[in-house]
Amino acid sequence: MTVNAYGAHAADKPLESLAITRRAPGPHDVQIEIAYCGVCHSDLHTVKAEWAGTVYPCVPGHEIVGRVSAVGAHVHGFLPGDLVGVGCMVDSCRHCADCEDGLENYCDGMVGTYNGPTADAPGHTLGGYSERIVVHERYVLRVRHPEEQLAAVAPLLCAGITTYSPLRHWNAGPGKTVGIVGIGGLGHMGIKLARAMGAHVVAFTTSESKRGDAAALGAHEVVVSRDAAALAARARSLDLIVDTVAAPHDLDAYLTLLKRDGTMVLVGAPATPHPSPQVFNLIMKRRALAGSMIGGIPETQEMLDFCAEHGIVADIEMIRADEINGAYERMLRGDVKYRFVIDNATLGA
Repeated sequence: MTVNAYGAHAADKPLESLAITRRAPGPHDVQIEIAYCGVCHSDLHTVKAEWAGTVYPCVPGHEIVGRVSAVGAHVHGFLPGDLVGVGCMVDSCRHCADCEDGLENYCDGMVGTYNGPTADAPGHTLGGYSERIVVHERYVLRVRHPEEQLAAVAPLLCAGITTYSPLRHWNAGPGKTVGIVGIGGLGHMGIKLARAMGAHVVAFTTSESKRGDAAALGAHEVVVSRDAAALAARARSLDLIVDTVAAPHDLDAYLTLLKRDGTMVLVGAPATPHPSPQVFNLIMKRRALAGSMIGGIPETQEMLDFCAEHGIVADIEMIRADEINGAYERMLRGDVKYRFVIDNATLGA
């Protein structure tokens, strides 16, 4: 079936209107009419081939929400009309230890929602900048937010779970002091989630102008990281830091803010490496430097349910599909609060 989409034919080409094909639903498939799709920094990295391995045409988008329009004969968990979401993956091997543990995101055979191998034409997956998608039921999430919040739910499928997963894994909650580095698409969700989990939240930003915004998002304290004295005042005070910044920067400035046995988790993915941190900042206080990537399907559903219960959505700016190239330029400048979301109804315009 042919549907309208937006994508790029090469790294040096702008995104443009495309016609793509979607498979008919198989026995375990869910067909979704996409209402909204969030715009992630990963989309830009992939389209511009800043990460190795982009195949074209590239149709990005892995923060997908919409309504089920058809289900396969053996699908039992979803019905036409259900509000659902699809995140960063649409398949995995389904039998390795990671998959059996509900951590499909760490499966070596994890298939991304776009740019992953598939039997469907053109041989790689095409993402959510499109009118429709067909996904195996295992990788479809139920959305319990009110329908009027649906557009703002979309970024939860990547930005939400990317910050929720490390906060949960490293036990953010009452009695813990959690630092969130960067107040962007990921960081603004990290602040909201850590606050809802009951942690004391310290936001770190390079921009004095974001101080009020970070407090409004739920941060108990805001530190402008260009202020060396303000950073020094926070030395050895944090249990956990979630670093969301997608550009290379000095990790030591934050590692020294951790208590003994504290952990700094990297979730931002820069196109080039961070400067290597000083080993002594790790070994002298038994600190850990870790990484985390989205979450498995069970945890992503848990995150969506947690957000619905606590009234949490992303702060978004809605765009038409034909505004995506300008949105990428603005995203590079940090000129969005805090996530662009495409109104997929505009794809056929």
